[in-house]
Amino acid sequence: MFKHLISLTSILLVLTTLSSFALQATTQVLHVGNLLAIPGQAPKAQQTVIIKDGLISQISDGYLDANSFGDDAQYIDLKNRFVMPGLMDMHVHLQFELGPKNDSETLKMSDQLVEMRSLMFAMRTLKAGFTTVRDVGSMSQEMYAMRDAINSGWVDGPRIIAAGGVGITGGHADVSGMKPELMELYTQPSVCDGPYDCRRATRDAIKYGADLIKITSTGGVLTDRATGTGQQMEMDELKEVVLAAKRMGRKVASHAHQEDGIIAALEAGVDSIEHGTYTGEKAIKLFKKTGAYLVPTLLAGHTVVGMAKDSDFMSPAIKEKAIKVGGDMQGNLGRAYKAGVKIAFGTDSGVSQHGTNAYEAVLMVDAGMSSMDVLKSATVNGADLLGMSQQIGTLEVGKQADIIATDGSPLDDIKQLLDVDFVMKGGKVFVQK
Repeated sequence: MFKHLISLTSILLVLTTLSSFALQATTQVLHVGNLLAIPGQAPKAQQTVIIKDGLISQISDGYLDANSFGDDAQYIDLKNRFVMPGLMDMHVHLQFELGPKNDSETLKMSDQLVEMRSLMFAMRTLKAGFTTVRDVGSMSQEMYAMRDAINSGWVDGPRIIAAGGVGITGGHADVSGMKPELMELYTQPSVCDGPYDCRRATRDAIKYGADLIKITSTGGVLTDRATGTGQQMEMDELKEVVLAAKRMGRKVASHAHQEDGIIAALEAGVDSIEHGTYTGEKAIKLFKKTGAYLVPTLLAGHTVVGMAKDSDFMSPAIKEKAIKVGGDMQGNLGRAYKAGVKIAFGTDSGVSQHGTNAYEAVLMVDAGMSSMDVLKSATVNGADLLGMSQQIGTLEVGKQADIIATDGSPLDDIKQLLDVDFVMKGGKVFVQK
């Protein structure tokens, strides 16, 4: 009987995979009113986009006859829509959402149930127009499993680039706010001390499936200790993590608030700074010298300020940091942007609610960025940071058919991104209003 169950399961998996392939094998013909194929360049009116097997095969001026592509071609009318590449969020936490029940959820929810909830958060993100995300802090094996299941077509969700975390004892990436026995239980093997132990932790993360390494060079707002937001990882630790990661073909993202930790991480050779709240002149020079990206996460700052003022579940240590750091994020992004620092879109969703990711764009415009540069940060720049510019980030022949549409142009009103009318990922439609 057990053998028959295994056989049946295998057959169902094969049929699911074949069915998923069949859905994408049909030619799709999109008539587009306004097409921003390459953010940073001018949009074009009245375009036809042809998709085959989930990839863009042709983009033509005018509205081509859909019937000329065969009887099985799927026609999609977007003549009254503004169409652009799917958005990318370079900083999410799909297994988490900040709220008053976090402590009890940690104790009561199984890892399996957390993963089921993560799928819900992932679908909210995808339906909000974000076809690719970089998850930079989750239970690693569960996140790698969800990434692989999505890539295999077994479940739906955004394309996930999943980080393995490396942090120091007592630092922002270590557990806090629990009694000692529980902190010992929940301490991860990725917590390290000294350069050689951090080298081990980096290699260990890559061994088990990390697409990139996430470190925390400074303290953080949500660490339940009054340990500040200045530099915590030492320079020798930072350098060893970056070297070990680069040796094995992985990029490194560093959480950093205060400028001392930003400078140390940039000097060590990281590829992106997450938050970068207090980026000063020296850090700006290093950003421009190294070519590293700033991932600003304004939405996280906006969220924690509101929660610190209006809720009771944050400890005094967290509230103090939240109000100070969260309130300073927007002005610092404006200065970095004007200085020419490269910006990649990221929200820290999980701190903010999943599915509200696009509100980051509104905050970025409020900080002084042009709408076009915001769209570019969420497409072209995100793909570049991931090293995936040949597959995603623009709508060009041979690339993934990751496409969204809005009723009006977000170049004229960035708030159009808050309510997308059409979402396609790899040729499969998830939203069509």
